[in-house]
Amino acid sequence: MISEARRIAHLDMDAFYASVELLRYPELRGRPVVIGGGRNAAPELLPDGSRRFARLRDYAGRGVVTTSTYEARALGVFSAMGMMKAAQLAPDAVLLPTDFDSYRHYSRLFKSAVAAFTQRIEDRGIDEIYIDLTDLPGEPRDIAARIKRAVNEATGLTCSICVAPNKLLAKIGSELDKPDGLTILTPQDVPLRVWPLPVKKVNGIGPKATERLAAVGISTVGELAKADLGLLQEHFGRSYSAWLAEVAQGFDERPVVVSSEPKSMSRETTFERDMHPRQDRPTLSVAFTGLCTRVADDLTRKGYVGRTVGIKIKFADFKTVTRDVTLPVSTADAASIRHAATECLKRIVLDRRLRLIGVRVSALTVASNEPHERVVIQQELPFPVEDAAGRRE
Repeated sequence: MISEARRIAHLDMDAFYASVELLRYPELRGRPVVIGGGRNAAPELLPDGSRRFARLRDYAGRGVVTTSTYEARALGVFSAMGMMKAAQLAPDAVLLPTDFDSYRHYSRLFKSAVAAFTQRIEDRGIDEIYIDLTDLPGEPRDIAARIKRAVNEATGLTCSICVAPNKLLAKIGSELDKPDGLTILTPQDVPLRVWPLPVKKVNGIGPKATERLAAVGISTVGELAKADLGLLQEHFGRSYSAWLAEVAQGFDERPVVVSSEPKSMSRETTFERDMHPRQDRPTLSVAFTGLCTRVADDLTRKGYVGRTVGIKIKFADFKTVTRDVTLPVSTADAASIRHAATECLKRIVLDRRLRLIGVRVSALTVASNEPHERVVIQQELPFPVEDAAGRRE
């Protein structure tokens, strides 16, 4: 039986990245807009003060959509979709570059607005949080409405909130009335509002599980709720089938985790075209150093140092290789991270074109409050490649 003692809210910012861009370019409101272009997608300021925007039809490359406005979604363009496919669906959509510094800024603003109500907040990413409202006086709908107004006043953006007895239902419910939604889900609402949904709407049921459930005739949450437990155990094992049966009924006892220390911080980039280790060495050097610098900035801004530095390389054939090294002393400076990442890179045979590179720092601890010298990379370091005889340059 679902406990009604708790009041858990899930707040999800509406089309977050796209909405931030519409604050900057209000003339694009109501139009299909896709976020995810590179620097070439930056708007051009014309002599009369107006802007000329790039169109999705002009995009060439292998990037993916970061997000899109609801108008673009109506045309079938969603996040993680390949840009070239998106261009086929919405060729006239406006294309904008990503600006993660702005997105992080507005993320901090909306989370600070919510923190004025309660500190019982679980951070789930740049655009979503769980909020434990159990101890706050007042009706859930009134509290949620006040939070929504505070977020809008702080950011100029809208969000969708669902208040429910647990995190599972709150997460599902925040999607039901988007955008700018305010949803209350009770145990009595589960058969009416949750059971008709496809099983993929349940957080934790991924694409593979969705396919396997469809293979046994289960496509909705309601069908899963009524499924024979023996059938589920036969196809999914005892543990996962028990979990499936519980979530289909709306059960979830997970607490709102107020504080959690990050295990690692990383940055990566996917190139618009496959990079040759030698011919594209200058470009790779700049990108590699930039990743190290950005990870160092992330660590410093959030007050952490790390002892293990790792890299990830994805080749043109999609094979992925990782290497890492543990340092004698934890660090957060870019030069030390760049040096360690280079040592990792030397342990990989770069005999094919590269699709992606990434840098990660893990084994994190809170940085000392004592001041320390910040080492800055003064000059561009070369991307390590092999010469004709197999020696590293």
